[in-house]
Amino acid sequence: MTKNKLLRMDNVGIVVESLDNAISFFTQIGLKLEGRTTIEGEWAGRVTGLGSQRVEIAMMVTPDGHSRLEISKFLTPPILSDHRTAPVNSLGYLRVMFAVEDIDEMVARLIKHGAQLVGEVVQYENAYRLCYIRGTEGLLIGLAEQLDNQ
Repeated sequence: MTKNKLLRMDNVGIVVESLDNAISFFTQIGLKLEGRTTIEGEWAGRVTGLGSQRVEIAMMVTPDGHSRLEISKFLTPPILSDHRTAPVNSLGYLRVMFAVEDIDEMVARLIKHGAQLVGEVVQYENAYRLCYIRGTEGLLIGLAEQLDNQ
């Protein structure tokens, strides 16, 4: 039997037009900016298959330090397609889900920063309250509040 060599999931990557707006939005959710830099060079293009590239990235981390979101702004080459406002049932990237303490407060705060509720906040059995929002640049974000029903 082969032993599983997977160690962890390091991060999820999202490409945006405005790194500053994305950092601000994800800071409102509760992530912390861990670092920001520009990546370029022949080695980077070999990893992505894009050839010569120049990308500004910001790494955001959750309060527990276990999950990261890598936000990228491609300076070169130019962006070829845009999937940000695709409906929930589209193929490919769907959404990032965040566990929150008070979903009503979080939704109200994010709406003040330009987010839009996709459907409504719903309760799943006695376990969770959930919703999807469209955040900065139309990115689909899930929020989940675990209910204390013990």
